[in-house]
This record gives sequence, structure tokens and C-alpha cells, in this order.
Amino acid sequence: MIVNYIRVSTLEQNTARQETKGLTYIDKCSGSIPFAERKEAKKLLKNEAVTEIHVHSIDRLGRNTLDIMQTIQNFTNKGINVVSRKEGLQTLVNGEENPIAKMMIGILGTLAEFELTRSKERQAEGIAKGRARGSYKGNGGNKKTETVTEFMNKKTSKAIARYLKQGNSLRASAKLSGTSLGTVQKVNKLLNA
Repeated sequence: MIVNYIRVSTLEQNTARQETKGLTYIDKCSGSIPFAERKEAKKLLKNEAVTEIHVHSIDRLGRNTLDIMQTIQNFTNKGINVVSRKEGLQTLVNGEENPIAKMMIGILGTLAEFELTRSKERQAEGIAKGRARGSYKGNGGNKKTETVTEFMNKKTSKAIARYLKQGNSLRASAKLSGTSLGTVQKVNKLLNA
């Protein structure tokens, strides 16, 4: 049985570019998650009728060279041919392991891992530059930054402060004020600052 495996990084990402006819397993997750730990990949691995897996490109299997190589070796050991349409590779030829494909997949896996690293570096650089300009909001800009005074003047913060000053423990103050332990710890820290 020939099946398709598709992976996209985000839930919003369109899978149409990778789709072909036939039984298809689609994971919407980061390529850094090991293949065997993905929801749909687990189902694919359990399907004993599979003889060939088609992927759009090798980086759909992952963004970690070791994981890609182990995944492909696992399929090869089961006699399952992995076909990468973009690169024009197949791991088995006439039932035998394809050494050229193995070498190319090693190189492509390394490139996929490198691209993930570079992407994270570019993201970190962009965030750093945005912070320097004062335009980066770590919460997506959806939440107004609250000053210490504004926080401490809230009704719940005042209640927490009162319970703490009465000698109640952090947990008891959280229960009495109906707030989280984290909020109580924040108030306590600010009171003792």
C-alpha cells in the first residue's frame, strides 16, 4: 500500500502544496519533534500494510538529521520505500537499499537542521532589534503592560496583601482571596521588596 505523509509547522498552514491522492497522514507540528512522537506518524508506523511512503520533501520527515536517518532506517528495515518527490529520491530500488539516496538524505537532513537553527537565530535577532526599538511585545501586543502601582492597587492584590499581613501563609492567602499561588507570590515579593 502506498501512503502519503505530510507535515506542516502550524495549524493554519495549508497542506494543499504537499497533497496527492491516496491515504494521507497529516501532522501539524514542528519538524524538531521526533517522527515517532507525532500523532499521525505513530498511526503510520503501526500500519503494517504500508509498502511505500511518499513525502513532498525530506524535511517533512523532520529537522533533525539523526531523527531523519533513524526514521528512514526504520522504514528500510521493514522493507518500506520512502519516496521524496521534490528531491526525486527513493530509499529502496528493487527491494535493495539505495546508497546514493542514503547519502543525499544525510546531506538534506543536515541542511534541514541547519535551516531550523538559522530560522531560530533570525527570530532571536529580530526580537532583540524589536526590543531595542521598543516595538517588540512578547505577548503579541495584546496585553497592556501593567505597572507595579497598578498591580498593587487592584482589589485582589489589596486583599492578598491584607491576608499576608494578617500572618496567613501564601497558600491560605491564595485560597482566601480566590487567586492563584503565583499571584500571591508576586504580591508577597513586591511587599517585601
